[in-house]
Amino acid sequence: MTRTFYFVLTFLAVGATYQATTSAHHSFSAEYDANKPLNLTGAVTKVEWTNPHAYFYIDVRDDKTGKVTNWAFEMGAPAVIQRSGWTRTTLHIGDLVIVEGSQAKNGTAHGNARSVTLASTGKRLGAGSSQGQGTAVEP
Repeated sequence: MTRTFYFVLTFLAVGATYQATTSAHHSFSAEYDANKPLNLTGAVTKVEWTNPHAYFYIDVRDDKTGKVTNWAFEMGAPAVIQRSGWTRTTLHIGDLVIVEGSQAKNGTAHGNARSVTLASTGKRLGAGSSQGQGTAVEP
């Protein structure tokens, strides 16, 4: 086979990978509803420090029924939220946090976090929200 064939094959493979990556990404308005604001308090159950978005999960207890629901929250990319003061060890399992954000359009226990306040210290961090309000915030 010729060198040109391998070059074209490599070019097509890279192009296909790039297209799959960019088409998988979404805008805030595609998944979340800015008219469904959230302000929830709960204990951290899981943290995923991955690209393209970091996620964390909290258990939220309904005061009326006592039912506990596990909420998933999307944040910005790790590189973005690091500029707001986040590190891989900012959140620990069991930490109590207060999350401000927006709920998913489909009404599930899934949201886009705008800010996260650590209840133990009062430290408030922007979460790199794709809604455009995820800048660094501290008391």
